[in-house]
Amino acid sequence: MSNPAPAEAGPGPAHGPEPAPAETGPGTGHGPRPGHEAEAGPAHGPEAAPVPHRDTEEPAFPAAADRSQWRYRPRRAFWRSRLVRAICVVTVLAICALVILAMVREQTGTQGFLVGLGLAVLPVPLLMAAFRWLDRVEPGPWKNLLFAFAWGAFAAALVAILANSFAIRWIATATADPDSAGHLGATVIAPVVEESAKAAAILLLFLFRRRNFGGLVDGVVIAGFTATGFAFTENILYLGNAFGEDQEIGAAGIGMVTAGTFFVRVVMSPFAHPLFTVLTGLGFGFAALAPRGKRLRKVLLPLAGLLLSMGMHAAWNGSATFGGPWIFFAVYGALMVPAFGLLTWLAVWSRQRELRTVSGELPAYAAAGWLSPAEPLALSSMRARQLARSYAARTYGKQGARAVNEYESFATTLAFLRDRARRGTAGPDFAAREQELLHHLWQRRTVASPALTYAARATGRAWTPPQYLDYSGYNPYRS
Repeated sequence: MSNPAPAEAGPGPAHGPEPAPAETGPGTGHGPRPGHEAEAGPAHGPEAAPVPHRDTEEPAFPAAADRSQWRYRPRRAFWRSRLVRAICVVTVLAICALVILAMVREQTGTQGFLVGLGLAVLPVPLLMAAFRWLDRVEPGPWKNLLFAFAWGAFAAALVAILANSFAIRWIATATADPDSAGHLGATVIAPVVEESAKAAAILLLFLFRRRNFGGLVDGVVIAGFTATGFAFTENILYLGNAFGEDQEIGAAGIGMVTAGTFFVRVVMSPFAHPLFTVLTGLGFGFAALAPRGKRLRKVLLPLAGLLLSMGMHAAWNGSATFGGPWIFFAVYGALMVPAFGLLTWLAVWSRQRELRTVSGELPAYAAAGWLSPAEPLALSSMRARQLARSYAARTYGKQGARAVNEYESFATTLAFLRDRARRGTAGPDFAAREQELLHHLWQRRTVASPALTYAARATGRAWTPPQYLDYSGYNPYRS
């Protein structure tokens, strides 16, 4: 689909119950839509307010509208309400957390559990901050990321420890060789079980939070948070067991076994589990970019990513199980480090591509008067966005900074929505969703537009009109 038609201007969004009524006036609905000039007559509906003029009329909404004015909550049955579903999800994850932590404490002992917990938590903030940095262009809701982390730390870890233990016991009984069963379980069973359990969180968010899952960056970030949670719980187990071994050989505190385990799992390879699961996240990210109607592609791409993650996980575990130290370090240097570098480059490139999408799609709305000419340039720079928020905070206080932050988020979502429509991947609610986002932008325009214009000038990204030269010489077309 090329150049999707923008939504019709009107008094409110075209889907769901209408928001709480705002005062009537020039800004009660929307500004002009891209490609159309503002009309002086009334908008749709017998009592609708006139469409705001592009340059002369000011919106009547406050600078930072109350959330009740812009959150659209369609009515649902009680059992399908967000509160009920949230309570169910939190309850399930809490039960999984209690069970898995009790199992880990039983295996490591209370002292080993506390030592493992204190050491395992160290890389978690760094990994979460790195993935959150990738997601700064269009930040996903924290509730989705917390769900992914909790799923990895509790649900996926519980499934993995139960399934791995059962599989190893079954193989040991069938073969009468416990050592081979342990090696086979670590190399073959564990990668399949663990990566499938972690992929379930990505699948759930892909299916039920599709609006927040728009491309490669979203897949990478959700997969990274899921794997970080899984690695956190697994590290508690490994470090706690290592501490127990140190105590058995008479070490006074943290001994060589704990220090070595910490070095290998936390210092050398904190990115191991995130690296495996990010391959699955990339598969779902490519599936999110696939055109509508390409169902086979939407199924095959995540499966391909999952198989790649299982293969890399198996190679990593196999190098530590069957090979000596040299094999392990060879796999680390020849496979893990290049793969980590390649995926890091791909993630950063995808982030820059998102900024280019913002600068490429928003000028259509600037031409129609929704945005000032400098805003698309400012919104495509993370530094300019930060300057705009700081300017609004100094000028209007915290409420103004919040309004600019929300304006940036809505404008970015609008750019991605139009990009998906251009590529034929937008949903059937494109026009209604576009109108809803434009409504939110118009509410915050009085504060956000000057702040972003200031930021564009401060960063040298301000739009300047073309220079018109004075041709004072002979012109055969001028008599």
